Amino acid sequence: MRTVKSPFKFKGGVHPDYNKELARDKAIERMPVPAELVVSMSQHLGAPAKCLVKAGDFVKRGQLIGEKNGFISVCVRAPADGKVVAVEKRLGPAGGKADAVIFDTTAKPEGEPAEPNNQTIKQSNNQTISPILPPLDWKAASREELLKRVEEAGICGMGGAGFPTNVKLNPPPGKRCEYLILNGAECEPYLTADFRLMLERADRIRVGVEIMRKILGGPAVRIAIEENKPEAIAAMEKAFADIEGNVEIVVLPVLYPQGSEKHQIFATVGRVVPEPPALPIDVGFVVENLGTGAAIGDAVEKGDPLLERVTTVSGDAVAEPKNVLAPSGTKYSDLIAFCGGEKVPPAKLISGGTMMGFAVSTPEIATTKTTSGLLLLSSKRVFQYSSQACINCGRCVRACPMNLNAAEIAKAVESDDVKAAEDLHVMTCIECGACSFSCPAYRPITQFCRRAKNSIRARMAAEKAKAAAAAAK
Repeated sequence: MRTVKSPFKFKGGVHPDYNKELARDKAIERMPVPAELVVSMSQHLGAPAKCLVKAGDFVKRGQLIGEKNGFISVCVRAPADGKVVAVEKRLGPAGGKADAVIFDTTAKPEGEPAEPNNQTIKQSNNQTISPILPPLDWKAASREELLKRVEEAGICGMGGAGFPTNVKLNPPPGKRCEYLILNGAECEPYLTADFRLMLERADRIRVGVEIMRKILGGPAVRIAIEENKPEAIAAMEKAFADIEGNVEIVVLPVLYPQGSEKHQIFATVGRVVPEPPALPIDVGFVVENLGTGAAIGDAVEKGDPLLERVTTVSGDAVAEPKNVLAPSGTKYSDLIAFCGGEKVPPAKLISGGTMMGFAVSTPEIATTKTTSGLLLLSSKRVFQYSSQACINCGRCVRACPMNLNAAEIAKAVESDDVKAAEDLHVMTCIECGACSFSCPAYRPITQFCRRAKNSIRARMAAEKAKAAAAAAK
């Protein structure tokens, strides 16, 4: 294993204020299970899981409560013991609604003695809870057994859209993985969850990498980390020092969006992924977040499915920024309370980071497997503005890492000409926000791109349904 500096720099990108000092030195803290959990059936990309429980049911921690409902789907397990008090539509971080199971974690079946909620947490902290799945010896297990374990553990990508991990680790016939890239860039402002994982759980990340490498047939491994995280680089160097094979830690220049998988592929190896529908595997790559790697290690060696994750709670309006290990389904209000509450009234609450996150209207929204951050920003950190007409300065074009004419796309969408936006390749937009960040006229360019992409997807789905109906006749 060796450490190298990346010789490649992609076109575009920006340098936002990172503000990571608020939480970067805060060790991961496990949060007590809150009295109520709101567990969505749509915590991943693809079809929502099919709910298996109903109001009145008592469930145990790790019990399957949602089965995968298609090829691109992920199962959901109960993050804690509790009683199902409702199954209903609930608002998610991105604004859509999905079926969610609401648990009362303080309730016990009749005849079972009540147990203080913090006792369950004490057991969890002391690691006395029995494995939910039978632990596997990954060295002896077959590739198929390891893939099945990743699937039944409910693991999805934890750094972005939440793509089902068992699907990504199982390339289609004719495709071969040459490089496994572990994404440790964490280029979003404020977020430090992955940084703390590298410092505190590098050994678990290594196990996950070994397992993924076995599943994928022994590809070369590249661990991508931005150069502003020297402590993380050192921790990973120590954990991977004696690993065998073609493994490198690649130190990337600090540039947003360095965590985008297509740009990370170029930054680490210099290979370009063609425009959609091409995928990284088409040029020999699989990219996984390091949190996903740690989750795979725990699922295989310890029998622990993905029931919780580390989320950075930060911003100048929260009393004590922290990196919190919390069960999936924890309401933002409970996360905030665990961090000492509000220091000042927040002017904006953001799920995720400031570049790609979503402003949310209520702290009653709950975390999912992909919730990397929760930001509380005061009026000193945000301001009201009015969008102006494009001044044709070209800053958005220079900032776009996908080489798009963002200004013209925005004008097309503003004129309700989605076809023109499609012709300008809006579907290749990764919604990184670099264009909006760079615009002196404060134009919501990223939102225009999202609007166009949603319209195009809706049209394509309607065309597909129409074709299927015609074929059925």
